[in-house]
Amino acid sequence: MGPGRESGAGNRDWGQGWDRDRVGARPGPGADPRPLPQAAALLRPDAAELRSSALLRAGRDARAPHTPRLVALELKGGVGTLGAGGTAGTPGTWDGDVADYRESSGGGSAPQDGGDSADSAENAPSEGKGGSSTSVPGAAPVQDGPVRLWSDYLSVRLHPKSLYVIPQYMHDGECGVLEAFGQGERLLQDPACLEELEDRLHFYVEECDYLQGFQVLCDLHDGFSGVGAKVTELLYDEYSRKGILSWGLMPLAGPADRGKNVCRLLNAALGTAHLARHSSLLCPLSLRGTLGIKPQPPVRFPYIDYDASLDYHSSAILAAALDTLTVPFRLRAAPASMGHLAESLHFCGRKVVAAWASLPFPVPHGLALHDVLGACGQDVPWEPLSCCRDPALGRCFAQCVVLRGMRGDSSGRPASLLSAEETLRRFLHGAFPGAFSTCRVLEQPCPTAPPFPQFFSPLVGRRGFLLDRPPARSSAAVESVPVLAALQAAPGLRRLLAGLRQDVRGLDTRRWASFFAAGVEQDELQEALEELAALAQCYEDGDGVGDDDDAADSD
Repeated sequence: MGPGRESGAGNRDWGQGWDRDRVGARPGPGADPRPLPQAAALLRPDAAELRSSALLRAGRDARAPHTPRLVALELKGGVGTLGAGGTAGTPGTWDGDVADYRESSGGGSAPQDGGDSADSAENAPSEGKGGSSTSVPGAAPVQDGPVRLWSDYLSVRLHPKSLYVIPQYMHDGECGVLEAFGQGERLLQDPACLEELEDRLHFYVEECDYLQGFQVLCDLHDGFSGVGAKVTELLYDEYSRKGILSWGLMPLAGPADRGKNVCRLLNAALGTAHLARHSSLLCPLSLRGTLGIKPQPPVRFPYIDYDASLDYHSSAILAAALDTLTVPFRLRAAPASMGHLAESLHFCGRKVVAAWASLPFPVPHGLALHDVLGACGQDVPWEPLSCCRDPALGRCFAQCVVLRGMRGDSSGRPASLLSAEETLRRFLHGAFPGAFSTCRVLEQPCPTAPPFPQFFSPLVGRRGFLLDRPPARSSAAVESVPVLAALQAAPGLRRLLAGLRQDVRGLDTRRWASFFAAGVEQDELQEALEELAALAQCYEDGDGVGDDDDAADSD
């Protein structure tokens, strides 16, 4: 989890936490969304619009690398070359030249000059010609090498207080795995584990001169849903007046085994209810079509050709969206607090929100923003990131929208008497009449430097703007892209929450005794289902949305 005003934390079950606000959860192996692919960009505090200190804590001196404000939980065997302290033991005080010897395809060795370790970590390429991945922290993985863990993609150093390895459960294997909600709940009832987490949390909190709140990034599909539930309860009890933003993560691919799918469904239902109970806002994040058990095709983006079987790809998309959605409380000028952001969306009990994103936002090079939005008509060109394929697009109660990577027009020429922010505000007013909409526009784009995957369409140029036609030969890698993202409290969330509840109610829970043997009582599940029903009712809009669900629930 992470605290505020220049402090934060997170984990494999609390994720990244940021200075003046944030906490997160688990960037783990099986977890689809790992915001860490974006971390390389955070090491470059050269953007005047965003405060890097909201995400990173400075080292003891000017030469020491910055580290994320993060408390991360990981399972035994899940940290790879990282030690329990978050580093691989690479010397950090050597100030001489560094020669990096790597095995070439011809069997020889070639020296490569390097700078200090921090620079090498930031500028490491995301792809290589060798057949294996490097084990140095900061070096990006080789695509065809044996890449298995989130730490293989890590391009930042972690503070020794960031990473806590849970000794009771294994990362891989058929036994000794953290797969049920009740197991996760029991972890934080263990005094030793609870003491470790509180010690790490307090280390970051005590650095803050103004604690704004926390972000919790937490898997919903496995036992970390129970850990996240207890973490948010702990934060709510101890910091009840601070903002708590929770992001519930779901991997894109699911197991073929029905028993494991049922376990995932039960974890998601319990995790959603418990996280919403103690969070200011809860946003599911996934490229899956549903939180339920029935498979749905993955979300597709017009200008991204990603591999749905690779967590590396889907994680990068969600990381870029998360980096954009959290802009409002990371701004240097006139930032909105985490609490204010939550209050603008969660009135009337609507504590669950949906995320949408356009990545990249389709901007032909040289066009002004008002021309781009005018060409959209009433259809916003974004895709759902919360398993919420709203059948009633254009309807929402409240939303917070961020557009980054845009000036007056994409060539930098002034093109309108209106500011970019006012242009976007007027567009949202027309596309979502009656909705309470806030918006922010940044000139700074979303960076897509390594280790971000290069899965963009040939029509996407180096700066992320659309080309008239694909280049005749291979072009340079995409370095940054404009992104449009939004958090919405919308009627479609009723269908999502009611559908999750209905899927669980359709189970004969007596057949899944092993799940309840892990520590969940039938009464606790029933209470969670009632909470999901109450949450779903908050999204009624009087226009018939969810009537089918009402009929299904009438028994």
